[in-house]
Amino acid sequence: MISQVRRFNRTVTRDVGALDDGFLGRDRSLGESRLLWEIGGGDHEVRALRNELDLDSGYLSRLLRSLEKAGLVTTGPGEADQRVRVARLTDAGRAERRLLDSRSEAAAAALLEHLNEAQRRRLLEAMAVVERLLTAATVRVAPTDPAHPHARHCLDAYFAELDRRFDIGFDPTLSNPADAEEMRLPAGVFLVATIRSEPVGCGALKLHGTRPAEIKRMWVDGSTRGLGLGRRLLSELERCARENGVRRLRLETNRTLVEAIALYRSCGYSEVAAFNDEPYADHWFEKRLRGS
Repeated sequence: MISQVRRFNRTVTRDVGALDDGFLGRDRSLGESRLLWEIGGGDHEVRALRNELDLDSGYLSRLLRSLEKAGLVTTGPGEADQRVRVARLTDAGRAERRLLDSRSEAAAAALLEHLNEAQRRRLLEAMAVVERLLTAATVRVAPTDPAHPHARHCLDAYFAELDRRFDIGFDPTLSNPADAEEMRLPAGVFLVATIRSEPVGCGALKLHGTRPAEIKRMWVDGSTRGLGLGRRLLSELERCARENGVRRLRLETNRTLVEAIALYRSCGYSEVAAFNDEPYADHWFEKRLRGS
């Protein structure tokens, strides 16, 4: 498997021109050209560029200095917040970006030119699958303090989605609590999933000693659904539960969350009688953990 991944990487880097000193026939590297494209038509925070392109700070600084020296980019404080450093294209930079766009489209057309219609469809479908799976491979799941900005972002988005989807809306003050202290060790754990340092999902575990533990606050951003992120979060929560000696896991959910219900059932959770008085719950599930 590793050999096949490496062979694929070699093929792609050769065929997209990543090995050329001048990408798309210009006098700059692929890295510089991609950075030009990413900055786009307005101000772009340098910190965001680093996250989006997953670049080391030193390497990004060198790329920006090279583009500044060429008169294509300027960097400085943002207009809205002087503490934030932003990059913006000059007039020459915008012209260069338009030229890169034109040449990139021509290169893509050349790649498709000698394939028949069926081959083109297969290639494009395969590219979509590869892109989706590569994105899934970049997901990182880690314990995070519930007060961290990433955790707060996920919880706020989770509550907002429940409020939109539930027939009667959602008020977290009326729901059974999962307070911050209950989601910190030793009382529990809060997991956050990120893609390129951006939070895209969460899940919590409440521990109750020898009694069944509870899974709470399961949420996945709509833009990342289909990547298997919910299943991965659930698996990580189960692993944390086993490490803490948990034998049984419980959770409840609302009937409108059909995707979550399907996930729980497919992961071995069985529907049981109500075990709490959660006002928003319509279904209650339980699972006995293997190896516990």
